[in-house]
Amino acid sequence: MAEEIRLQKYLSRAGAASRREAERLMAAGRVSVNGRVASELGTRVVPGVDVVALDGVNVVFGEIRWIAFHKPVGVLTTRSDPHGDRTVYDVLPEEFAELKYVGRLDRPTEGLLLMTNDGDAAHGLQHPSREVEREYQVTVAGEMSDDVIWILRKGVELEDGLARPKLIKLVDRGPLQTILRLVMTEGRKREVRRMILTVGFGVQRLVRLRFGRVTLGALSAGEWRDLAPHEVQSLMGLTDRK
Repeated sequence: MAEEIRLQKYLSRAGAASRREAERLMAAGRVSVNGRVASELGTRVVPGVDVVALDGVNVVFGEIRWIAFHKPVGVLTTRSDPHGDRTVYDVLPEEFAELKYVGRLDRPTEGLLLMTNDGDAAHGLQHPSREVEREYQVTVAGEMSDDVIWILRKGVELEDGLARPKLIKLVDRGPLQTILRLVMTEGRKREVRRMILTVGFGVQRLVRLRFGRVTLGALSAGEWRDLAPHEVQSLMGLTDRK
C-alpha cells in the first residue's frame, strides 16, 4: 500500500504549488480531498487512493520531471497571455502543460529555461537567498570601453538596488558591437538589460547560457531535453533539500 504523505507535499510533487503556496491554498478553502474541503495543515493523503482537487480540478500525483528548454525570442514566459501571444506552453508539447518554469525570461531574451513539476524545488531555486548562478551572453550595440566594463563589474545602481555581476568577461569587441559574459545571482526582472542601459548602451541580443550547473548546450531555439540525474542532483543541492 502506498505511503501517506502530507497534502502540501502531494500538491508540490504534482506541480500544483510549492508547499508554502499549498498551505495558503488550503487555508483559503481551495483544496479538497475526496470531495471535502481540506484546510488542516496536518492533512495526509495516500497517492493513487485519495482524490485531491484544487479549485474543483483533480490534481494528479506523478513522477518528478525536469526539462531544459531553449526559449525562443518573442515567446512569453507565462501560463497564458490575454492578447493571444505565444507562450512557452504553446511551443512545448502538451505533455509539459503542468510543468512550472523556474524563473522567467522576458520576451526578447532567449536561452535556457528550466521547467519542472517539483514546486518546492522551483520555489527554492528562485529565492534570492540561494544566490543561484545564472550566466548570460549579451551582445551590446557599439564598442564598450574597458572603463565602462569596469563600472559594470563594480555594480550599477538600479531603481531596486545595486546590481553587480558575480563575474563579467569580455568575449569580443569591435566598432559595431561588444559581446560580454555575465554571471548574476539574483534573477531580478530585466536586470541585465537595465544594467546595460544604465551605462549608456543598448542590448542587441541576450541569451541565458546556464542556470546553476545546467547549461543550454547545443539546444536550438524551441528544443528541449530531459535533465540528466546528475543535473537534477546538482539543482537539489542548491535548494538545500535532501
